[in-house]
Amino acid sequence: MKFTEGAFQKWGYELAASEFPRETVSETRVREEYGGVVPEGKIVVKDRIADSMFQQVLLRPEEYHVVATPNLNGDYLSDALAAQVGGLGMAPGANLGDRCGVFEATHGSAPKYAGMDKVNPSSLILSGCMMLEHLGWREAARLVEQALERTILERIVTYDLARLMEKAREVRCSEFARAVVERMQE
Repeated sequence: MKFTEGAFQKWGYELAASEFPRETVSETRVREEYGGVVPEGKIVVKDRIADSMFQQVLLRPEEYHVVATPNLNGDYLSDALAAQVGGLGMAPGANLGDRCGVFEATHGSAPKYAGMDKVNPSSLILSGCMMLEHLGWREAARLVEQALERTILERIVTYDLARLMEKAREVRCSEFARAVVERMQE
C-alpha cells in the first residue's frame, strides 16, 4: 500500500504540474507562497492518508469537489458518501475519458435481488441524468432529476429508503419508475 498509494500521490502531483500548471496549485505552495490564501482561479491539489480522508470527507465534504483515489480506497469512500444520501441505490456513477464516458449504477448488479422488482433504480436514473448532462441535454436531465426528487419528497420510495423514512409508501422498483415518469409528465 505504501508503494502504490505513494506512487499514486506522486503521479497525481506530477500530472497536475505537467498538464494543468496554470490551473492548479499544491496545498503546500498555498501555505508557503500565498500565506494560506488560495490564488484566484486556482484549484488546490491536496493529498490525504486514506483513513484521514475517510473522516474528512464525511465531516467536511464541502472542502472536496473532486476526489481521485486508487480503486479500493475509492470504493470505500464512495460507499460511505452514498450512505450520506440514502445508500448505494441513490449514488450515480460515471467513468469519463477524453473521448467517451460510461455511466452506470454504483451498486453493481445486486444478484441477491435479481428478478425481485425490488432494487432502487435511482442510481441508474441519476447516472442517466449525468449522461444527458455530458451530452449537453441539460433540460432533459433536469426534467428527470426534478421528477425523481418530487417522487421521493412525496415519500414514494423503494424498500431501502422506506426503512429510513417515516410514513413512506414502499413500492416496487417498477412502480417507483412509473411514479417518476408520471411526475415528468405533470
